[in-house]
This record gives sequence, C-alpha cells and structure tokens, in this order.
Amino acid sequence: MARSVSTGNALVPGEDGQLGAFDVVIVGGGAAGITVAAGLRKYSRGGRNLSVAIIEPSDRHFYQPGWTLVGAGVFTMKQTERPEASLIPPGVCWIRAAASAFEPERDRVTLPNGMHVGYRALVVCPGLQLNWSAIDGLTETLGRNGVCSNYSADHAEYTWRCIQALDGGNAVFTQPAMPIKCAGAPQKIMYLAADHLRRHGKLRDVGIDFMLTGEAIFGVPFFVPPLLATAKGYGIRLNYRHTLTAVDGPARKAIFSVTGADGAVSELVKPFSMLHVTPPQGAPDVIRNSPLANEAGWVSVDPATLRHTRYANVFSLGDAAGTSNAKTAAAVRLQAPVVVRRVVALLTGGPATATYDGYGSCPLTTEYGKVLLAEFTYGGKVEPSFPLDPRVPRKSNWLLKTRFLPYLYWNRMLRGSEIDIPHKPRRFEDAR
Repeated sequence: MARSVSTGNALVPGEDGQLGAFDVVIVGGGAAGITVAAGLRKYSRGGRNLSVAIIEPSDRHFYQPGWTLVGAGVFTMKQTERPEASLIPPGVCWIRAAASAFEPERDRVTLPNGMHVGYRALVVCPGLQLNWSAIDGLTETLGRNGVCSNYSADHAEYTWRCIQALDGGNAVFTQPAMPIKCAGAPQKIMYLAADHLRRHGKLRDVGIDFMLTGEAIFGVPFFVPPLLATAKGYGIRLNYRHTLTAVDGPARKAIFSVTGADGAVSELVKPFSMLHVTPPQGAPDVIRNSPLANEAGWVSVDPATLRHTRYANVFSLGDAAGTSNAKTAAAVRLQAPVVVRRVVALLTGGPATATYDGYGSCPLTTEYGKVLLAEFTYGGKVEPSFPLDPRVPRKSNWLLKTRFLPYLYWNRMLRGSEIDIPHKPRRFEDAR
C-alpha cells in the first residue's frame, strides 16, 4: 500500500518548516498524477531509485469520463469510483493535503499548514476548477428542482432521475465558454436524454434547447456537420451566444445573457422542466496566483515538451496545463509518457526527445448504443486511430466507450502501461 503522510502530526518539520524532500513531487492525484507516478516507479524498479511524492487531499478517485453514462442510467456512480489509496503506486509517498502555494525559485511547494515539500523536479496536475458560484442561485438549487449536472460526483445520478421524470415542458442543456473539461460532455447527455425520450414516445412532448456561449457546436469543424445532423434529428434547438448567469430553482427559470450579432447584450428568461448545467471552468486559484501561471492562469508550458517555459525542472499535464489540446483523459494518456521521460532525463542527464502532439479524443454518445469517436491533435487536425470514417456513429465505439476504455483506465493507464493505438492523418470522402 502507499505510504500516507498526515500533514497534521505524522512528521515534524525541521527549523525551516520542511516536511521532506523528494526527487519528484507531483501535485494532484487524479488521472495525470497517478499515471505519471506509476510511470516513474516503473523506471525506479529498473534499478534507478527515485523518491516520488503525490500531494492530493481527496481519498476518492473517479473515472470522470464515465459520468455521462451515470447521468444516462448506464453506469452507477459507484462504478466510477475507487479509493485513492488503492491507486497510488507502491513506494510513492502520499501527502494527504492540498498545495497552497508554489515556490519554484526555492524548489518547494507549500501546504496549508505552512509546511514545505522540496523537490528536484515538480509535476503540476491538480486538474481545473469548477466555478459553480459564478452562476447566481445555482449552488442553492443544484440537485433538486430539476437542476442537475454530470460535472458533479454528488449530482450526476440526479441527472438520470430528471431524464426519467421528463414528460413535458422544456429540457435545457448549457455549455459555457471554453476551455472546459471534456468539451463534448454537455451535448453527450443531451443526445442520450433525447434518445431516451424517443424510445419512450415522449420526444414530441418535450422541447430541448442547447444553450451555448460559443458560436459552434464543436471546436473541430470536421465533426460539426454530423453533430448538427444529430441535433436536427432530435429536434434540438441550438442557441448560440447564450450564457447562463442565474438560476431560480423553485420557479424553474434559467436566466441567460444573450449577445447579438451586433454585440448588443440582452437577457433571456427560459422556463425549464429540467436544466443540465455545465459550470464555468478555469485554472485553480493556487495556480492562477502563482509564478507558474501564464496570462490565462494555466501552467505555462511548452506544448510539445510540457516543460515550464521559465522553470526547467517544472512540468505540467492534464487539465491544468496551458496547452490548447482537449482536456480529456485521452490527452493525459499520451501526455504522461512524455512527462515521465522528460523528468527522468532531467534527473539523470539522459537525452530528452519525447514530445506530445496535442492528441485528444472525445467519444460523443449520439444515442444509446452508438458513439461518434472524434480524435484530433493540435490545430484541430483529424487523426483517427482507426481507418473507419470517424463522423459515423458506431456500435463498436459504444463498446469502446462503455467497456474497453474504463478497463484501460483502471488496469493499464493508472499502472503506468503505455498501450496506444497509433493515430495518424487519414483521408475520407465527403460525408454523404
């Protein structure tokens, strides 16, 4: 089992307040942190010992790509959860606390109780911040009054109850400004809700609205036509430049700020029977307020090497990294080996050649039993892993989404295995 350190009483700091020093300190014990730690431990087992610590406050670890399926009644939340202690690799020190400050000039991280953790190399991957309170009235009504969100472990199962209860009125789904975690998630659950209504003969009785802050249904143009066709097939109304600003749960009303084509801003009050909210998201405050941040608040890294642009012994990956790739677990799967190799090269003086090409994957659930698999690299370049036209929703992709990818995550990725089906540019005829 992982060695767990309680920062309250297990270790006594020295005169300088130092809790300990490690070859590598990883801030964040989510998908990125565990995968990097497992990769580093595999390297250490080869006879090159590295001391590694993970700073992570939560005792629960979630497979977040499964939360769309939780909200659609396919998975239970329990199926997406594991104890954090069971996933931290043997030999890795688990410091159960949050990072409260970064001091890269002194090669240390500060904890909430004032203790410091020193490092030779730092890997920053605490995820992103969900800004629920940015929407007036949301926190008071989330999880009741028909207001749900698959972005919350506590409320994703309520989404399924809301979908089952729909028999009239309006179902409203929101998407805030980018970047967000899994940009396709806000519409995935919308399509599954529409398909559920269709299968139960209720689709004509329920109006469905997709309210987007942006001006496109998806950020990669190649996939926009099939997604527009999917929305049209369900009769979904697309409302661009609509930003959710407030929710009145008891009255079942959502308030949107609407930006017209001429730039004029107005307010729209939208009644709802069900409201699925994707909250605004951003870099964690601890990063935004640190020397590590770029102008947007994310960790400033080179997009190919994932190495900090100013501090040579600092790396970042996952949602917190200031890169333009999609913020998905698929991205982490290919980022982690790059960071592991770069960190090892830094500490041993070996060659550093591994690079990341911006790969991300978004399995878009267009109905129960079918998934459109969008794969792309930096710049929205379409680079599928398979020779089939990725614009076509397929049953095989549903099996990939519901069975293979969860297995890959828990049993291979988080254990440091580097299994990958090579993606590459492919040519496809125009969709018919």
